[in-house]
Amino acid sequence: MKSGFTGPLESIGCCCHRIPKSYKTGMRVDGHIYANDKLLEAIRKDQAPDQVANVAMLPGIQVASIAMPDIHWGYGFCIGGVCATDPEEGGVISPGGVGYDINCGVRFIKTNLYLDDVKHHMKKLVKALFYTVPSGAGRTGRYKFDATETRRLMGEGPRFVIDRGLGVARDLDHTEANGRIDDADPHQVSDHAVKRGAEQCGTLGSGNHFLEVQVVDSVFDADVAKVFGLELNQICVMIHSGSRGLGYQVCDDSLAAFRNCSTKYGFELPDRQLACAPVDSPEGRKYIAAMRAAANYGFCNRQLLMQQAREVFAGVFGRSWEDLGMEQLYDVAHNIAKLEEHTVDGKKKKVWVHRKGATRAFPAGHPEVPEKYRTVGQPVIIPGDMGRASWVLVGSQGAMEKTFGTTCHGAGRAMSRTAALKDGAGRRIDRELEHKGVIAMASSRNGLAEEQPKAYKNVDDVVDVVHEADLSRRVARMRPLGVIKG
Repeated sequence: MKSGFTGPLESIGCCCHRIPKSYKTGMRVDGHIYANDKLLEAIRKDQAPDQVANVAMLPGIQVASIAMPDIHWGYGFCIGGVCATDPEEGGVISPGGVGYDINCGVRFIKTNLYLDDVKHHMKKLVKALFYTVPSGAGRTGRYKFDATETRRLMGEGPRFVIDRGLGVARDLDHTEANGRIDDADPHQVSDHAVKRGAEQCGTLGSGNHFLEVQVVDSVFDADVAKVFGLELNQICVMIHSGSRGLGYQVCDDSLAAFRNCSTKYGFELPDRQLACAPVDSPEGRKYIAAMRAAANYGFCNRQLLMQQAREVFAGVFGRSWEDLGMEQLYDVAHNIAKLEEHTVDGKKKKVWVHRKGATRAFPAGHPEVPEKYRTVGQPVIIPGDMGRASWVLVGSQGAMEKTFGTTCHGAGRAMSRTAALKDGAGRRIDRELEHKGVIAMASSRNGLAEEQPKAYKNVDDVVDVVHEADLSRRVARMRPLGVIKG
Protein backbone atom coordinates (compact mmCIF):
# COMPACT_ATOMS: atom_id res chain seq x y z
CA MET A 1 0.00 0.00 0.00
CA LYS A 2 1.20 3.51 -0.72
CA SER A 3 2.34 5.79 2.12
CA GLY A 4 -0.18 7.95 3.94
CA PHE A 5 -1.45 11.47 3.29
CA THR A 6 0.95 14.26 4.25
CA GLY A 7 -1.03 17.20 2.89
CA PRO A 8 -3.00 19.81 4.85
CA LEU A 9 -6.19 18.97 6.72
CA GLU A 10 -7.50 22.16 8.32
CA SER A 11 -10.33 22.06 10.84
CA ILE A 12 -13.17 24.30 9.60
CA GLY A 13 -15.99 23.39 11.94
CA CYS A 14 -17.73 20.52 13.65
CA CYS A 15 -15.98 17.34 12.48
CA CYS A 16 -15.07 18.88 9.11
CA HIS A 17 -11.53 19.22 7.76
CA ARG A 18 -10.47 21.06 4.62
CA ILE A 19 -7.92 20.27 1.96
CA PRO A 20 -7.46 23.76 0.47
CA LYS A 21 -7.61 24.00 -3.29
CA SER A 22 -4.09 25.43 -3.19
CA TYR A 23 -2.85 21.94 -2.21
CA LYS A 24 -2.68 20.71 -5.81
CA THR A 25 -2.55 22.58 -9.08
CA GLY A 26 -5.81 22.02 -10.92
CA MET A 27 -8.11 21.78 -7.90
CA ARG A 28 -11.24 23.79 -8.71
CA VAL A 29 -12.70 23.59 -5.18
CA ASP A 30 -11.58 22.60 -1.69
CA GLY A 31 -11.83 19.11 -0.32
CA HIS A 32 -13.96 18.50 2.78
CA ILE A 33 -13.46 15.39 4.92
CA TYR A 34 -15.80 14.65 7.82
CA ALA A 35 -14.03 12.98 10.74
CA ASN A 36 -13.24 13.31 14.43
CA ASP A 37 -9.71 13.22 15.84
CA LYS A 38 -9.82 9.44 16.36
CA LEU A 39 -10.81 8.69 12.76
CA LEU A 40 -8.57 11.41 11.33
CA GLU A 41 -5.52 9.61 12.65
CA ALA A 42 -6.46 6.50 10.65
CA ILE A 43 -7.45 8.53 7.58
CA ARG A 44 -4.00 10.13 7.45
CA LYS A 45 -2.44 6.67 7.12
CA ASP A 46 -4.30 6.17 3.82
CA GLN A 47 -3.96 8.02 0.53
CA ALA A 48 -7.72 8.41 0.12
CA PRO A 49 -7.47 12.16 0.95
CA ASP A 50 -5.37 12.55 -2.20
CA GLN A 51 -8.29 11.04 -4.11
CA VAL A 52 -10.53 13.70 -2.55
CA ALA A 53 -8.14 16.32 -3.91
CA ASN A 54 -8.11 14.69 -7.35
CA VAL A 55 -11.91 14.69 -7.56
CA ALA A 56 -11.80 18.43 -6.85
CA MET A 57 -10.30 18.81 -10.35
CA LEU A 58 -13.36 17.48 -12.21
CA PRO A 59 -14.99 19.92 -14.64
CA GLY A 60 -18.17 21.51 -13.30
CA ILE A 61 -17.68 20.39 -9.68
CA GLN A 62 -19.67 22.46 -7.19
CA VAL A 63 -18.77 23.71 -3.67
CA ALA A 64 -16.33 20.97 -2.60
CA SER A 65 -15.09 17.44 -3.13
CA ILE A 66 -16.50 15.68 -0.06
CA ALA A 67 -15.67 12.53 1.89
CA MET A 68 -17.51 10.83 4.71
CA PRO A 69 -15.90 9.44 7.90
CA ASP A 70 -15.95 5.89 6.48
CA ILE A 71 -13.50 7.05 3.78
CA HIS A 72 -10.93 4.64 2.39
CA TRP A 73 -9.05 4.07 -0.87
CA GLY A 74 -11.17 3.25 -3.91
CA TYR A 75 -11.11 3.18 -7.70
CA GLY A 76 -10.73 6.81 -8.83
CA PHE A 77 -12.99 8.25 -6.15
CA CYS A 78 -12.41 7.17 -2.56
CA ILE A 79 -15.04 5.01 -0.92
CA GLY A 80 -17.15 7.52 1.00
CA GLY A 81 -16.71 10.12 -1.75
CA VAL A 82 -19.35 12.67 -2.80
CA CYS A 83 -19.29 15.30 -5.50
CA ALA A 84 -21.87 17.30 -7.42
CA THR A 85 -21.34 18.56 -10.97
CA ASP A 86 -23.39 21.15 -12.85
CA PRO A 87 -24.12 20.24 -16.48
CA GLU A 88 -24.67 23.94 -17.22
CA GLU A 89 -21.03 24.56 -16.29
CA GLY A 90 -19.53 21.69 -18.29
CA GLY A 91 -20.15 19.20 -15.51
CA VAL A 92 -19.08 15.61 -16.05
CA ILE A 93 -20.35 12.17 -15.09
CA SER A 94 -17.74 9.72 -13.80
CA PRO A 95 -18.25 5.94 -13.44
CA GLY A 96 -15.53 5.99 -10.78
CA GLY A 97 -17.81 8.25 -8.74
CA VAL A 98 -20.49 5.57 -8.70
CA GLY A 99 -18.35 2.46 -8.45
CA TYR A 100 -18.31 -0.92 -10.12
CA ASP A 101 -21.24 -2.23 -8.08
CA ILE A 102 -23.88 0.21 -9.31
CA ASN A 103 -26.64 0.61 -6.71
CA CYS A 104 -24.93 -1.39 -4.08
CA GLY A 105 -27.26 -0.57 -1.22
CA VAL A 106 -29.09 -1.73 1.87
CA ARG A 107 -32.61 -2.97 2.56
CA PHE A 108 -33.95 -3.15 6.11
CA ILE A 109 -36.90 -5.31 7.13
CA LYS A 110 -38.78 -5.17 10.42
CA THR A 111 -40.57 -8.07 12.11
CA ASN A 112 -42.96 -8.40 15.05
CA LEU A 113 -40.63 -10.95 16.63
CA TYR A 114 -38.51 -10.18 19.68
CA LEU A 115 -35.25 -11.55 20.99
CA ASP A 116 -36.91 -14.11 23.25
CA ASP A 117 -38.84 -15.44 20.24
CA VAL A 118 -35.74 -16.22 18.17
CA LYS A 119 -32.74 -16.75 20.44
CA HIS A 120 -33.23 -20.51 20.63
CA HIS A 121 -33.81 -20.80 16.87
CA MET A 122 -30.82 -18.84 15.54
CA LYS A 123 -28.73 -21.78 14.33
CA LYS A 124 -31.68 -23.27 12.50
CA LEU A 125 -32.64 -19.87 11.05
CA VAL A 126 -29.15 -18.98 9.84
CA LYS A 127 -28.64 -22.43 8.33
CA ALA A 128 -31.97 -22.16 6.47
CA LEU A 129 -31.05 -18.69 5.18
CA PHE A 130 -27.60 -19.88 4.07
CA TYR A 131 -28.95 -22.84 2.10
CA THR A 132 -31.82 -20.84 0.58
CA VAL A 133 -30.26 -17.50 -0.35
CA PRO A 134 -27.46 -17.93 -2.92
CA SER A 135 -24.18 -16.29 -1.92
CA GLY A 136 -20.62 -16.25 -3.19
CA ALA A 137 -18.77 -14.94 -6.24
CA GLY A 138 -20.46 -15.80 -9.53
CA ARG A 139 -23.32 -17.71 -7.90
CA THR A 140 -26.59 -17.96 -9.77
CA GLY A 141 -29.98 -18.32 -8.15
CA ARG A 142 -33.43 -19.76 -8.49
CA TYR A 143 -34.76 -16.88 -10.58
CA LYS A 144 -33.89 -17.14 -14.26
CA PHE A 145 -34.63 -14.43 -16.80
CA ASP A 146 -33.98 -14.45 -20.52
CA ALA A 147 -32.47 -11.40 -22.23
CA THR A 148 -35.84 -9.81 -22.97
CA GLU A 149 -37.04 -10.29 -19.40
CA THR A 150 -33.78 -8.97 -17.97
CA ARG A 151 -34.09 -5.79 -20.03
CA ARG A 152 -37.71 -5.39 -18.90
CA LEU A 153 -36.61 -5.87 -15.32
CA MET A 154 -34.02 -3.09 -15.75
CA GLY A 155 -36.70 -0.80 -17.11
CA GLU A 156 -39.37 -1.54 -14.50
CA GLY A 157 -37.35 -2.35 -11.37
CA PRO A 158 -38.94 -4.44 -8.58
CA ARG A 159 -42.46 -3.96 -9.94
CA PHE A 160 -41.51 -6.49 -12.62
CA VAL A 161 -41.16 -9.26 -10.01
CA ILE A 162 -43.81 -7.95 -7.61
CA ASP A 163 -46.33 -8.33 -10.43
CA ARG A 164 -45.27 -11.99 -10.47
CA GLY A 165 -46.09 -12.49 -6.80
CA LEU A 166 -42.60 -11.83 -5.41
CA GLY A 167 -43.48 -9.09 -2.97
CA VAL A 168 -46.23 -6.54 -2.49
CA ALA A 169 -46.84 -3.09 -3.92
CA ARG A 170 -46.18 -1.37 -0.57
CA ASP A 171 -42.56 -2.56 -0.79
CA LEU A 172 -42.11 0.03 -3.54
CA ASP A 173 -43.43 2.84 -1.34
CA HIS A 174 -40.47 2.37 0.99
CA THR A 175 -37.75 2.07 -1.65
CA GLU A 176 -35.62 4.97 -2.85
CA ALA A 177 -37.13 6.33 -6.08
CA ASN A 178 -39.94 3.79 -5.59
CA GLY A 179 -37.49 1.21 -6.93
CA ARG A 180 -37.41 2.68 -10.42
CA ILE A 181 -35.10 5.45 -11.60
CA ASP A 182 -36.71 7.24 -14.53
CA ASP A 183 -35.15 7.43 -17.99
CA ALA A 184 -33.25 4.18 -17.67
CA ASP A 185 -32.54 2.65 -21.06
CA PRO A 186 -31.86 -1.10 -20.86
CA HIS A 187 -30.90 -1.10 -24.53
CA GLN A 188 -27.77 0.89 -23.61
CA VAL A 189 -26.64 -2.09 -21.53
CA SER A 190 -24.38 -4.48 -23.47
CA ASP A 191 -25.46 -8.02 -24.29
CA HIS A 192 -22.54 -9.28 -22.19
CA ALA A 193 -23.79 -7.36 -19.14
CA VAL A 194 -27.32 -8.67 -19.67
CA LYS A 195 -26.00 -12.23 -19.90
CA ARG A 196 -24.11 -11.78 -16.63
CA GLY A 197 -27.25 -10.54 -14.91
CA ALA A 198 -29.76 -13.02 -16.31
CA GLU A 199 -29.26 -15.63 -13.56
CA GLN A 200 -27.89 -13.50 -10.71
CA CYS A 201 -30.93 -11.48 -9.66
CA GLY A 202 -31.80 -12.60 -6.14
CA THR A 203 -28.22 -13.50 -5.13
CA LEU A 204 -26.01 -11.87 -2.50
CA GLY A 205 -22.61 -12.08 -4.15
CA SER A 206 -19.34 -12.03 -2.22
CA GLY A 207 -17.06 -9.53 -0.49
CA ASN A 208 -18.84 -7.29 1.99
CA HIS A 209 -22.33 -8.32 0.91
CA PHE A 210 -24.46 -10.04 3.53
CA LEU A 211 -27.85 -10.91 4.93
CA GLU A 212 -27.98 -10.38 8.69
CA VAL A 213 -30.52 -11.06 11.44
CA GLN A 214 -30.29 -8.28 14.03
CA VAL A 215 -31.86 -7.15 17.28
CA VAL A 216 -32.52 -3.53 18.24
CA ASP A 217 -30.34 -3.03 21.30
CA SER A 218 -30.66 0.75 21.78
CA VAL A 219 -33.15 3.45 20.81
CA PHE A 220 -31.80 7.01 20.70
CA ASP A 221 -34.77 8.94 19.31
CA ALA A 222 -38.02 7.43 20.56
CA ASP A 223 -40.25 9.74 18.50
CA VAL A 224 -38.58 8.91 15.18
CA ALA A 225 -38.29 5.24 16.12
CA LYS A 226 -42.04 5.15 16.69
CA VAL A 227 -42.67 6.55 13.21
CA PHE A 228 -40.24 3.98 11.77
CA GLY A 229 -41.87 1.16 13.77
CA LEU A 230 -38.75 0.26 15.75
CA GLU A 231 -38.50 -0.71 19.42
CA LEU A 232 -36.09 -2.30 21.86
CA ASN A 233 -35.38 -6.05 21.43
CA GLN A 234 -37.20 -6.16 18.07
CA ILE A 235 -35.83 -8.56 15.44
CA CYS A 236 -34.92 -7.08 12.05
CA VAL A 237 -33.19 -8.20 8.87
CA MET A 238 -30.59 -6.22 6.94
CA ILE A 239 -29.61 -7.02 3.35
CA HIS A 240 -26.53 -5.54 1.67
CA SER A 241 -26.04 -6.25 -2.03
CA GLY A 242 -26.03 -4.52 -5.41
CA SER A 243 -26.36 -5.12 -9.13
CA ARG A 244 -24.01 -8.13 -9.26
CA GLY A 245 -22.10 -8.91 -12.47
CA LEU A 246 -24.47 -6.84 -14.59
CA GLY A 247 -23.57 -3.58 -12.82
CA TYR A 248 -19.88 -4.44 -12.85
CA GLN A 249 -19.99 -4.95 -16.61
CA VAL A 250 -21.86 -1.67 -17.20
CA CYS A 251 -19.10 0.15 -15.30
CA ASP A 252 -16.34 -1.72 -17.13
CA ASP A 253 -17.89 -1.05 -20.54
CA SER A 254 -18.28 2.65 -19.74
CA LEU A 255 -14.74 3.11 -18.47
CA ALA A 256 -13.49 1.72 -21.77
CA ALA A 257 -15.75 4.13 -23.71
CA PHE A 258 -14.57 7.08 -21.56
CA ARG A 259 -10.86 6.34 -21.93
CA ASN A 260 -10.14 9.14 -24.41
CA CYS A 261 -12.89 11.57 -23.45
CA SER A 262 -10.61 13.99 -21.61
CA THR A 263 -8.60 14.51 -24.80
CA LYS A 264 -11.73 14.65 -26.96
CA TYR A 265 -13.44 17.25 -24.78
CA GLY A 266 -10.36 19.23 -23.77
CA PHE A 267 -9.76 18.74 -20.07
CA GLU A 268 -7.03 17.15 -17.99
CA LEU A 269 -7.35 14.51 -15.29
CA PRO A 270 -4.84 13.70 -12.55
CA ASP A 271 -5.76 10.01 -12.56
CA ARG A 272 -7.00 7.88 -15.46
CA GLN A 273 -9.33 6.10 -13.00
CA LEU A 274 -11.32 9.35 -12.92
CA ALA A 275 -12.31 8.81 -16.56
CA CYS A 276 -15.38 10.93 -17.23
CA ALA A 277 -17.36 12.66 -19.94
CA PRO A 278 -19.56 15.74 -20.10
CA VAL A 279 -23.06 14.90 -18.90
CA ASP A 280 -24.56 16.04 -22.20
CA SER A 281 -22.07 14.22 -24.45
CA PRO A 282 -23.03 11.02 -26.31
CA GLU A 283 -20.75 9.03 -24.00
CA GLY A 284 -22.20 10.67 -20.89
CA ARG A 285 -25.81 10.14 -21.93
CA LYS A 286 -25.16 6.48 -22.78
CA TYR A 287 -23.55 5.78 -19.41
CA ILE A 288 -26.30 7.56 -17.48
CA ALA A 289 -29.00 5.56 -19.26
CA ALA A 290 -27.17 2.27 -18.64
CA MET A 291 -26.27 3.17 -15.03
CA ARG A 292 -29.93 3.91 -14.28
CA ALA A 293 -30.93 0.56 -15.77
CA ALA A 294 -28.33 -1.25 -13.65
CA ALA A 295 -29.58 0.63 -10.59
CA ASN A 296 -33.10 -0.64 -11.22
CA TYR A 297 -31.65 -4.15 -11.44
CA GLY A 298 -30.02 -3.58 -8.05
CA PHE A 299 -33.35 -2.63 -6.46
CA CYS A 300 -34.87 -5.76 -7.98
CA ASN A 301 -32.03 -7.93 -6.69
CA ARG A 302 -32.68 -6.79 -3.12
CA GLN A 303 -36.41 -7.29 -3.61
CA LEU A 304 -35.83 -10.95 -4.48
CA LEU A 305 -33.35 -11.37 -1.63
CA MET A 306 -35.93 -9.98 0.78
CA GLN A 307 -38.62 -12.28 -0.54
CA GLN A 308 -36.39 -15.31 -0.01
CA ALA A 309 -35.68 -14.18 3.56
CA ARG A 310 -39.42 -13.79 4.15
CA GLU A 311 -40.01 -17.34 2.94
CA VAL A 312 -37.28 -18.72 5.24
CA PHE A 313 -38.68 -16.95 8.30
CA ALA A 314 -42.14 -18.26 7.46
CA GLY A 315 -40.80 -21.82 7.24
CA VAL A 316 -38.79 -21.65 10.46
CA PHE A 317 -41.50 -20.02 12.57
CA GLY A 318 -44.51 -21.69 10.96
CA ARG A 319 -46.34 -18.45 10.17
CA SER A 320 -46.71 -16.41 7.01
CA TRP A 321 -44.29 -13.55 6.53
CA GLU A 322 -47.23 -11.17 6.69
CA ASP A 323 -48.21 -12.61 10.07
CA LEU A 324 -44.59 -12.16 11.20
CA GLY A 325 -44.82 -8.46 10.31
CA MET A 326 -41.92 -8.64 7.84
CA GLU A 327 -42.39 -5.18 6.39
CA GLN A 328 -39.71 -3.17 4.66
CA LEU A 329 -38.60 -0.06 6.54
CA TYR A 330 -36.56 1.29 3.63
CA ASP A 331 -34.16 0.47 0.80
CA VAL A 332 -31.46 2.99 -0.05
CA ALA A 333 -28.63 3.03 -2.59
CA HIS A 334 -25.08 4.01 -1.68
CA ASN A 335 -23.35 3.66 -5.08
CA ILE A 336 -25.26 5.94 -7.44
CA ALA A 337 -25.30 9.22 -9.38
CA LYS A 338 -28.57 11.15 -9.54
CA LEU A 339 -29.76 14.46 -10.94
CA GLU A 340 -31.09 16.39 -7.95
CA GLU A 341 -32.05 19.96 -7.08
CA HIS A 342 -29.81 21.60 -4.48
CA THR A 343 -29.06 25.13 -3.35
CA VAL A 344 -25.60 26.30 -4.39
CA ASP A 345 -24.45 29.80 -3.44
CA GLY A 346 -28.03 30.76 -2.67
CA LYS A 347 -29.41 29.54 -6.01
CA LYS A 348 -31.37 26.38 -6.73
CA LYS A 349 -29.83 24.32 -9.48
CA LYS A 350 -29.91 20.76 -10.77
CA VAL A 351 -26.65 18.94 -10.26
CA TRP A 352 -25.38 15.40 -10.73
CA VAL A 353 -24.67 14.09 -7.24
CA HIS A 354 -22.18 11.22 -7.26
CA ARG A 355 -22.40 9.06 -4.13
CA LYS A 356 -19.77 6.32 -3.95
CA GLY A 357 -20.04 4.55 -0.63
CA ALA A 358 -22.28 7.35 0.61
CA THR A 359 -25.99 7.41 1.42
CA ARG A 360 -28.75 9.85 0.54
CA ALA A 361 -30.08 11.49 3.73
CA PHE A 362 -33.00 13.78 2.92
CA PRO A 363 -34.64 15.68 5.79
CA ALA A 364 -38.22 16.03 6.99
CA GLY A 365 -40.49 17.66 4.44
CA HIS A 366 -38.46 16.67 1.37
CA PRO A 367 -40.81 15.54 -1.42
CA GLU A 368 -38.73 12.40 -2.13
CA VAL A 369 -39.12 11.10 1.43
CA PRO A 370 -41.97 8.55 1.60
CA GLU A 371 -45.19 10.10 2.91
CA LYS A 372 -45.17 7.83 5.97
CA TYR A 373 -41.81 9.30 7.07
CA ARG A 374 -42.07 12.84 5.72
CA THR A 375 -42.72 14.42 9.12
CA VAL A 376 -39.39 13.11 10.47
CA GLY A 377 -37.11 12.50 7.47
CA GLN A 378 -35.72 9.70 5.32
CA PRO A 379 -34.57 6.47 7.00
CA VAL A 380 -30.80 6.02 6.56
CA ILE A 381 -29.55 2.43 6.85
CA ILE A 382 -25.92 2.06 7.95
CA PRO A 383 -24.42 -1.44 8.16
CA GLY A 384 -21.43 -2.11 10.39
CA ASP A 385 -19.31 -5.22 10.76
CA MET A 386 -20.68 -8.63 11.68
CA GLY A 387 -19.36 -8.53 15.24
CA ARG A 388 -20.43 -5.14 16.55
CA ALA A 389 -23.39 -3.11 15.32
CA SER A 390 -25.42 -1.48 12.55
CA TRP A 391 -27.58 1.63 12.68
CA VAL A 392 -30.78 3.27 11.53
CA LEU A 393 -30.38 7.05 11.26
CA VAL A 394 -32.68 9.75 9.91
CA GLY A 395 -31.89 12.41 7.32
CA SER A 396 -31.11 15.92 8.52
CA GLN A 397 -31.29 19.44 7.12
CA GLY A 398 -27.58 19.81 7.79
CA ALA A 399 -26.86 17.30 5.03
CA MET A 400 -28.73 19.47 2.52
CA GLU A 401 -26.64 22.46 3.55
CA LYS A 402 -23.23 20.76 3.70
CA THR A 403 -23.08 17.55 1.67
CA PHE A 404 -25.75 17.61 -1.04
CA GLY A 405 -28.12 15.58 1.14
CA THR A 406 -25.58 12.85 1.91
CA THR A 407 -24.21 10.93 4.89
CA CYS A 408 -21.97 7.89 5.48
CA HIS A 409 -22.72 4.38 4.20
CA GLY A 410 -21.09 2.01 6.69
CA ALA A 411 -18.09 1.42 8.91
CA GLY A 412 -15.39 1.66 6.23
CA ARG A 413 -12.48 -0.73 5.98
CA ALA A 414 -9.59 -0.44 8.42
CA MET A 415 -7.57 -3.28 6.83
CA SER A 416 -7.07 -4.34 3.22
CA ARG A 417 -8.51 -7.71 2.24
CA THR A 418 -4.97 -9.09 1.95
CA ALA A 419 -4.08 -7.89 5.44
CA ALA A 420 -7.33 -9.26 6.85
CA LEU A 421 -6.69 -12.67 5.28
CA LYS A 422 -3.18 -12.73 6.73
CA ASP A 423 -4.50 -11.72 10.14
CA GLY A 424 -7.19 -14.41 10.01
CA ALA A 425 -4.89 -17.24 8.93
CA GLY A 426 -5.33 -20.29 11.14
CA ARG A 427 -8.23 -18.76 13.06
CA ARG A 428 -11.85 -19.90 13.12
CA ILE A 429 -13.64 -16.57 12.72
CA ASP A 430 -17.01 -18.35 12.86
CA ARG A 431 -16.20 -19.77 16.30
CA GLU A 432 -14.93 -16.41 17.53
CA LEU A 433 -18.19 -14.81 16.43
CA GLU A 434 -20.28 -17.57 17.99
CA HIS A 435 -18.49 -16.93 21.27
CA LYS A 436 -19.78 -13.34 20.98
CA GLY A 437 -23.32 -14.57 20.29
CA VAL A 438 -23.28 -14.28 16.48
CA ILE A 439 -23.96 -17.30 14.24
CA ALA A 440 -22.06 -16.81 10.96
CA MET A 441 -22.04 -18.94 7.82
CA ALA A 442 -20.09 -18.24 4.66
CA SER A 443 -19.08 -20.00 1.46
CA SER A 444 -15.45 -20.06 2.59
CA ARG A 445 -13.27 -19.41 5.62
CA ASN A 446 -11.44 -16.79 3.57
CA GLY A 447 -14.69 -14.93 3.13
CA LEU A 448 -15.12 -14.66 6.87
CA ALA A 449 -11.46 -13.73 7.41
CA GLU A 450 -11.68 -10.90 4.87
CA GLU A 451 -14.78 -9.57 6.59
CA GLN A 452 -13.83 -10.14 10.24
CA PRO A 453 -14.81 -7.30 12.58
CA LYS A 454 -11.20 -6.21 13.00
CA ALA A 455 -11.06 -5.41 9.26
CA TYR A 456 -13.47 -2.50 9.76
CA LYS A 457 -13.60 0.75 11.65
CA ASN A 458 -16.03 0.82 14.53
CA VAL A 459 -19.29 1.96 12.95
CA ASP A 460 -20.26 3.67 16.22
CA ASP A 461 -17.34 6.09 15.69
CA VAL A 462 -18.48 6.83 12.14
CA VAL A 463 -22.06 7.43 13.28
CA ASP A 464 -20.82 9.74 16.05
CA VAL A 465 -19.30 12.00 13.37
CA VAL A 466 -22.32 12.25 11.08
CA HIS A 467 -24.58 12.83 14.10
CA GLU A 468 -22.36 15.59 15.51
CA ALA A 469 -21.97 17.18 12.07
CA ASP A 470 -25.77 17.09 11.59
CA LEU A 471 -25.57 15.03 8.39
CA SER A 472 -27.99 12.49 9.90
CA ARG A 473 -29.21 11.72 13.41
CA ARG A 474 -29.16 8.56 15.50
CA VAL A 475 -32.43 6.66 15.78
CA ALA A 476 -31.65 3.04 16.70
CA ARG A 477 -28.68 0.72 17.02
CA MET A 478 -28.84 -2.99 16.17
CA ARG A 479 -26.43 -5.76 17.08
CA PRO A 480 -25.99 -8.88 14.93
CA LEU A 481 -27.37 -12.28 15.91
CA GLY A 482 -26.75 -14.22 12.70
CA VAL A 483 -25.20 -13.52 9.31
CA ILE A 484 -24.68 -15.22 5.96
CA LYS A 485 -21.96 -14.15 3.55
CA GLY A 486 -20.39 -15.20 0.26
